[in-house]
Amino acid sequence: MSFLHEPEFQAWNVSESQLPKDGTKTEQLKFLLNYAILAPSSHNTQPWLFKIVDDNTIELYADRTRALALVDPVDRALTISCGAALSHLQIAIRHFGYAYKVEPFPDSNNKDLLSRVILYDRKEPVNEENSLFKAITKRRTNRLKFEDRELEESLISKLRSVITDIEGRVEVEEETPTVWLHIAKEEGEKNSLADLIAEGDCIQLSDKRFRRELASRIHSNRSHSKDGMPGYAFGYNDIMSRMGPFVLRTFDFGKGQAAKDRQLATGSPALAILGTRSDEPKDWLKAGMALSRMLLAAQTENVWSSFLNQPIEVLKLRPKVQELVEEEKGFPQILLRMGYGNDIKPTPRRPVADVLR
Repeated sequence: MSFLHEPEFQAWNVSESQLPKDGTKTEQLKFLLNYAILAPSSHNTQPWLFKIVDDNTIELYADRTRALALVDPVDRALTISCGAALSHLQIAIRHFGYAYKVEPFPDSNNKDLLSRVILYDRKEPVNEENSLFKAITKRRTNRLKFEDRELEESLISKLRSVITDIEGRVEVEEETPTVWLHIAKEEGEKNSLADLIAEGDCIQLSDKRFRRELASRIHSNRSHSKDGMPGYAFGYNDIMSRMGPFVLRTFDFGKGQAAKDRQLATGSPALAILGTRSDEPKDWLKAGMALSRMLLAAQTENVWSSFLNQPIEVLKLRPKVQELVEEEKGFPQILLRMGYGNDIKPTPRRPVADVLR
């Protein structure tokens, strides 16, 4: 664990004992952001900014300078990533005994302002969320092979519960739940999804512009970058991690990647599709919030996840994903593989000082 002393990993060392109990309210709010920045994000872009407006208010902004123009042209994944950071922040707020209200998109003239969180007087911690809070510093995106072991039905029930519960975390007008979750465990359905994942790989990696964008987010294992994806996250050794971006920019290896991802998908105990009833920024934000709670709930049971979003990112394949989950109406937003595996090294994070306006 010596790597955690390196600057790019310091964020993962946060401990609740570090809360500045005798500090100002602003200092305490700033401390809570240490948990928000550990949220997952597309390509580990960490596309969020925060502003502490006063002693009771934190605002969340989209940092569109970190947008991925090719893979995420309408900032859908960017908004989902920010929603995950918002949920991490909410869990930390509740853990430290505060009540709060979330106002999504509070200023119609400022599309970058995604949410305003208003804190109230301290209350007792919410015990049922303690496990989610503790999972924040343990959660990782695990792209390695999972064990051949089915998910417990109790965990699947828990995942559905946290997805249903997301409606109570923001002010909502809809009576119909916005976010839905579909779990694919049967071989036939997993094979169908794996085919779409493989097709998405081939389409994306045949595009030189896509490969350049992806390569720009991959770093060598010895890089001290505080964002992006180090080679070890893909199982690359030091030499492979140095060569990876060059190879990715230069060659179309879509068929090889498709075969690898297809095997990962079919060999995983479950594939999870997280979707929404409609497909607007407010839905993307809620999807990110649900994703955060879902990943943390899974982590409490030592279940890991990684993303296989290719058929959702490719415009012509997304409807085909929806066709596979006919009982759910709306739009698939995230495709995950889930299973049991070994602990892995986290990816770097920018410190709070870098994301505070």
